[in-house]
Amino acid sequence: MAATHQLHISQNAKTPTPSHKNLPLWFSPETGIYTSKFPSLHLPVDPNLDAVSALFSHRHDGHTAIVDSLTGFSISHIELKVLVKSMAGRIYHDLGIRQGDVVSLVLPNSAYFPLIFLSLISLGAIVTTMNPSSSLGEIKKQVSECSVGLAFTCSDNVEKLTSLGIVVIRVPESYDFDSIRIENPRFYSIIKGGYEFVPKPLIKQDYVAAIMYSSGTTGGSKGVLLTHRNLIATMELFVRFEASQYEYPGSSNVYLAALPLCHIYGLSLFVMGLLSVGSTIVVMRRFDASDVVNVIERFKITHFPVVPPMLMALTKKAKGVCGDVFRSLKQVSSGAAPLSRKLIEDFLQTLPHVDLIQGYGMTESTAVGTRGFNSQKLRKYSSVGLLAPNMQAKVVDWSSGSFLPPGNRGELWIQGPGVMKGYLNNPKATQMTIVEHTWLRTGDIAYFDEDGYLFIVDRIKEIIKYKGFQIAPADLEAVLVSHPLIIDAAVTAAPNEECGEIPVAFVVRRQGTTLSEQDVISYVAAQVAPYRKVRKVVMVSSIPKSPAGKILRKELKRILTNCVTSRL
Repeated sequence: MAATHQLHISQNAKTPTPSHKNLPLWFSPETGIYTSKFPSLHLPVDPNLDAVSALFSHRHDGHTAIVDSLTGFSISHIELKVLVKSMAGRIYHDLGIRQGDVVSLVLPNSAYFPLIFLSLISLGAIVTTMNPSSSLGEIKKQVSECSVGLAFTCSDNVEKLTSLGIVVIRVPESYDFDSIRIENPRFYSIIKGGYEFVPKPLIKQDYVAAIMYSSGTTGGSKGVLLTHRNLIATMELFVRFEASQYEYPGSSNVYLAALPLCHIYGLSLFVMGLLSVGSTIVVMRRFDASDVVNVIERFKITHFPVVPPMLMALTKKAKGVCGDVFRSLKQVSSGAAPLSRKLIEDFLQTLPHVDLIQGYGMTESTAVGTRGFNSQKLRKYSSVGLLAPNMQAKVVDWSSGSFLPPGNRGELWIQGPGVMKGYLNNPKATQMTIVEHTWLRTGDIAYFDEDGYLFIVDRIKEIIKYKGFQIAPADLEAVLVSHPLIIDAAVTAAPNEECGEIPVAFVVRRQGTTLSEQDVISYVAAQVAPYRKVRKVVMVSSIPKSPAGKILRKELKRILTNCVTSRL
């Protein structure tokens, strides 16, 4: 069924602009503001409401909250609330954590992660997360910037954190509490210790709850200050709203959490939002395509949030597996990086019964932004969807600063209750990113189509300037991967004395083929305007990408520099 749906994937520099009199109601030509097509939702107004209290205030029929995919160890929604309260008591009394203290979680995925996170922020503590594969230098930088005094981590990082003078709690991989009691009594006292009274601190919605790190629109990694209000907005707008779009209740859904919980994508979904609707979260320690297939079948997974590399691996694996294995799967949602046309087509052909959507959000927006929304009439798989309720946007011409109507590309600005408080100890970066008091400059080039669907095209800092013309690398990449002999491709700029910059294509060709550099140049030239032609091609074995699937353009420039140097 899905393979017959038309793919709405624009490769044009500009889509037709509606006339002024025909502009939709969700766009104001006077202010340049795009408004969500969905009705606004009422968010909690109590200024003294913390995110954990908000989470547990929701009533639902959910039974199992968290499951470990390897062992089957599970925690019910009732147990979750009791455990969070009990652990908060032990952390308060045994570790002396108080409101405003910053605690680091340097943890892989586990059933313990949500328990620790929720316990800490319920005390008014501030949590900063780190990928457990972080180097000592990366850990040292973040720990220093955030003034971390306590860390929860796995065995691999105990020595690194201890060397920095931090109190370290080792979090076990096991859920065998008899063994933990003997081998790790400190953690055992936290996870199993009886509840002790904790004076309830006054936690306002605008108090910081988490410091998540992001490179933002420019520059190096920065600490993003997210408040309890931001986390509450994530629960209400990003998840509860999504659950309301289906005829089945959120409590009947079983989500597979293979995304890292230390990242805003995983944190907002699995640690906060989905627990508020009563869904079941099946946690995988790490992603493995073969294991995923078994977990989907064993736990009857209904929803699987992914990033593009995970979707690619799942699609390849699914081609050789009996379709009954995926019978329970209703939806796959992708984020963090755009999906290619080929990957979308492959997935729809392989698992046509599964609803495929993309979403958009940033660490700076607490992952709130848009969500894909397919209906019988509209299935725009390449779009990141419609603005979430209570969210607004502008599309701004990056040269003139004017606001653009549907069909025109410019920098995307977003505004809403998920937008961060600012960057940690970096007022200059905050002022550059949050403009006009409330608008978050995303640094992404985007446009809205005539139906209100948002399409992310590229990033401003990646624009190529050729003789004054602006070229978006993603446009050329879409053309390149449409070639039957090209598996993957990426485009970046190379300096040129005459033209300023020229587009250079990095191409992964199919093994055993004789596709030449000139073949590639000619193929692209036949499909684009003369100024947008690829001027140089570098054949490579793979395209450098981040774990989330984003092209590492700095690495492309390094490869290009090495190519030039080797020829001198």
